[in-house]
Amino acid sequence: MGVTDSGAAAEPAEQGQQDGTRRFGEFVVVRRHDHVAELALDRPKAMNAVSTDMARSIAGACAALAADRDVRVVVVTSTHERAFCVGADLKERNSFSDAELVRQRPVARGAYTGVLELPMPTIAAVHGFALGGGFELALSCDLIVADRTAVVGLPEVSVGVIPGGGGTQLLPRRVGAARAAELIFTARRLEAVEARELGLVDQLVEEGRDRVEALELAARIAANSPVGLRAAKRALRLGHGLDLRAGLEVEDSAWRSVAFSGDRAEGVAAFNEKRKPQWPGE
Repeated sequence: MGVTDSGAAAEPAEQGQQDGTRRFGEFVVVRRHDHVAELALDRPKAMNAVSTDMARSIAGACAALAADRDVRVVVVTSTHERAFCVGADLKERNSFSDAELVRQRPVARGAYTGVLELPMPTIAAVHGFALGGGFELALSCDLIVADRTAVVGLPEVSVGVIPGGGGTQLLPRRVGAARAAELIFTARRLEAVEARELGLVDQLVEEGRDRVEALELAARIAANSPVGLRAAKRALRLGHGLDLRAGLEVEDSAWRSVAFSGDRAEGVAAFNEKRKPQWPGE
């Protein structure tokens, strides 16, 4: 499929089902688990390689999730048995002219920024290959749960490009500048145990358990105030890299956004009454 002249990410076709499952285009499925939304990459014949159509679908699904105040946590998963996502669809890329590649760039970026800018906590459930843009999708999440089959890396310089889905900015925030430089410059792949040791993933679980464990973690997070969760994420993201005084101002702004909320009133009341809170989400 060609790229539109504007390069803008067109709205993907969305289909709803009675069980709450929503499909965005051909390659993305969103399932609801109470207050947790599962965004499943579903292009198994290509090991979830991100084509233009798939990028549009990811961006469209993220836009819908961001606007849904009932969603407290998003988990990004894969329907492929041996891969989370192998990165950009290089076969499609090779068919582009230079002009088409330039027009496609905002569409591709829209997928990664869509995940990165989700206002609620996000978790990637990784198994098998998570390479290039696939690992960048995981890095765009707040937490990464990986099983022991996971193989991660940013091999872009080995094919003459650089990580273009946020990798040069997100990886050093996880592992430091020097470690990120070594991993990006060598283009090497890391198996799950080393990835966990270096901080590229946050939780290492048994083979085949990444999705289940990520959803269980998401459910524990989703039990907390949705207003508080969004504000805490905003403070974490905006404050990172600032000097302490500036970071504390970011935190204070986030605190003020929740201090007089319905969630705060309910949280205090539930604590005093020794019951579970019923969050109004506002």
